[in-house]
Amino acid sequence: MKTKQQRDAPSSPPPAHPWVDAWLEHLLVVKGLSENSLAAYAQDMLHFQVFLTERSSAIEDVSDQTIFLYLMYLRQKGLTSRSLARHLSSMRGFFAHAVAEGWIDASPAELIEAPKLPRKLPDVLSQGEMEGLLARPDMETSLGFRDRAMLELLYAAGLRVTELITLTPLDFDAQAGVLRVFGKGDKERLVPIHDLAQDLLARYMQSIRPAFKPVKEFLFLNRSGKGLSRQGVWKLIKRYALLAGIRKEISPHSLRHSFATHLLEGGADLRTVQMLLGHADISATEIYTHVQADRLTAVHRSHHPRSSSTRKGS
Repeated sequence: MKTKQQRDAPSSPPPAHPWVDAWLEHLLVVKGLSENSLAAYAQDMLHFQVFLTERSSAIEDVSDQTIFLYLMYLRQKGLTSRSLARHLSSMRGFFAHAVAEGWIDASPAELIEAPKLPRKLPDVLSQGEMEGLLARPDMETSLGFRDRAMLELLYAAGLRVTELITLTPLDFDAQAGVLRVFGKGDKERLVPIHDLAQDLLARYMQSIRPAFKPVKEFLFLNRSGKGLSRQGVWKLIKRYALLAGIRKEISPHSLRHSFATHLLEGGADLRTVQMLLGHADISATEIYTHVQADRLTAVHRSHHPRSSSTRKGS
C-alpha cells in the first residue's frame, strides 16, 4: 500500500534542482530539522517544480505573480487554507535562503499574503480534571505504577508523546531534578520537574521498571520489555480519561497543552513557558495566551455584577 506522500507525488517528477538540494541540505545540517520535516519541504518544492515545468518556467524566473498563480492552482485542486499556508511557508523559506546565498536579489514570496487560518485552540483540562486523571492508575500494580509515573511526567514536563517514549533512564538527573529532553530536530532542552514527579520516577526506575525485563533502553516499557508506541500511550490516556469521567476529546498532547496553560494561569511568563515547551518561535507559545484570555472572559461574564449573563440569573 502506498503512503500518502507516495500517492501525492507526481508520476514523472522533474530532475532535482541544485538550489532546492542545497536548501534541503542547509535545513538538515545547519537547522537540524527532522527527517519528517525535510520530507514535507521536499514534497512541497517538488509539486512547485512540477507546476513550473508544466508551464515551461524555471525556479530562476519565478515572480510574485507565479507564486500567486500557483496558490490559486492549489486552491482549485481543493487544498485547505492550512495546506496553502504550509506550501507558501515552504516557498518563503526556500527563496529567503536563495537571497541569503546571492542566487537572487529579492524573494518573490516575501510579499504574498498567507491565507487566513481559523484559530484552533488546544484542548485543555482543568486542574480538577487533571487531578482526576492522574488519580486513576492503580499504583498497586506494576502497570498502574508505570502509567501514573508516565502521566505525571507528561504533565510535569509538558512533553510531546514522541519525547516521552524516547526517554531513557539516563535522561533523568535525580540529583538535580531535571529531565533531558530531545525535541523536534533532536534539539536538546533541560526541563525541571517537581518533587512528586521526581519521587515517582525514581521509585519506578528502581523498583518497577526492572520487573518488565527490559530488552530496550527506553524509560517506559510495555509488557515485552520494549518501548511504548505513540498509539499505546494514546489508548492509555483515553482509557484513564473515561475512568475519570472526562468527556472531552483528549490526547497525550492535551497534557502538554494543560501544562502550558496552568503555568501561565499560575503567573509564569511566556518566554519561560516557551523554553520549557521547546518552541523555537514564541508565536507557537502565544496560542496559550488565547486559552487563558478565553477563560478569563468566561469567568468575567459569569461573575461580574454588570455582566448580562449575571443579571439574567438574578
